[in-house]
Amino acid sequence: MMILVYSPKVTSRIEYVCDLLLGNLLMSQWQLTDKIDSLRLHDGPKICYDKENRDAQALHVPAQGFLAERGVRSFQPPVRWHDDLPHLFPQPEQGDTGFDLFAGTFYLVSRYEEYLPHEKDAFGRFEADVSFAYLNNFLQIPVVNHYALILKKELQRKYPSYTSPKPVFSFLPTYDIDVAFAYKGRGLLRSALGILRSLWERNLKAIADRFMVLANKQHDPFDTYDHQLSLSKESGIRAFYFFLCGNYGHYDKNIAFYARSFFSVVKKLSDYAYIGLHPSFASNEEAGLLSTEAERLSNILNEDIKYSRQHYLKLAFPQTYQNLLKVNISHDFSMGYASQPGFRAGICTPFFFYDLESESTTPLTVMPLAVMDGTFLQYLKSSPGDSFNTISKIVDEIERVGGTFVSLWHNDTLRKCVGNEAWIRLYENVYRLAASKHKKDYDPVPNT
Repeated sequence: MMILVYSPKVTSRIEYVCDLLLGNLLMSQWQLTDKIDSLRLHDGPKICYDKENRDAQALHVPAQGFLAERGVRSFQPPVRWHDDLPHLFPQPEQGDTGFDLFAGTFYLVSRYEEYLPHEKDAFGRFEADVSFAYLNNFLQIPVVNHYALILKKELQRKYPSYTSPKPVFSFLPTYDIDVAFAYKGRGLLRSALGILRSLWERNLKAIADRFMVLANKQHDPFDTYDHQLSLSKESGIRAFYFFLCGNYGHYDKNIAFYARSFFSVVKKLSDYAYIGLHPSFASNEEAGLLSTEAERLSNILNEDIKYSRQHYLKLAFPQTYQNLLKVNISHDFSMGYASQPGFRAGICTPFFFYDLESESTTPLTVMPLAVMDGTFLQYLKSSPGDSFNTISKIVDEIERVGGTFVSLWHNDTLRKCVGNEAWIRLYENVYRLAASKHKKDYDPVPNT
């Protein structure tokens, strides 16, 4: 059953939002028109997206005018809470929805606010505590998914014969490999410097552990891959791994990409998981590094690299995504905050990146990130118990709207050492909670 959407002016922004809400989230056929006669003659579900309703039979979404604009301007949309949900661009007592949910969707998903001048953190990032969602207390609500469900409810009220499939919850465990091994694959110079640093710190245990690992008499503490693979085997869910292949630097401290141990672990994991690039911190500043790093990983795998997640979750709009498109990355998993869990783009379902600079939809699929281990360990400094409570609430939110729960953990966070047992159990509990809700054989990344 095809939904006809009328707008007096058809723009790329309106096309994008219709495809996201009606096509992607509601999985419905749709068509957009600027012909009023087409609206009035259509005998199926129809939406009038205009300031006034042009057809009494149509579902009226009151248009605020934002989607008719081009470029960016400095502003923040008004917000009105209704039924525990923030309504952006409210139009009280107008239309069937009472707010411009199309405009609200676009403002959040396009990351409009990140194109404007803003305060950056110590790493040059747009951070959670200056975001519109955080300041208005809805960062942990997948608002756009709820907007789609509101649209579905109103369409079914207006057109009882209209149906759309129920959205399905899915779980994507992902891992960032900033440092593949604690001691292996570091070469003589870096190993010697590591020993000297341990001597300076009077950490004799670290020196002993290093020698035992290098003598193959002890497991490298960062080699937690078998544990991760056992969870994948138990759940039947194929994970994603993102490997740092940059040159050694202040923020990029992985072992050398040409080390035999690095090559071996990448090849091993590629048999059981999807492999992606972890673009280095330096690649954000130096032209050409991204392409070089993608080529390094490609040469190890003998295949093109399609997936990525930025080191330190460092995103700059639109440059980061434009650069990824130039090296043919098809899916990026960086859309999350380091300091807070939640939904940076207000959505928990994969979506296409809309470039506000060119005012066009791109082929890059953005995979929204919900939670990261470092958020709880380093930023919030919460206990494992409190962390689990927060994460389980987010999982419940995603399940409620049938979205995709993307988690980020690091291999070194899962290392076995004194005091880390509770954090390992936390991850196992989070993993099994999400996996128990995941629909078997459902793939939220169909292009893999």
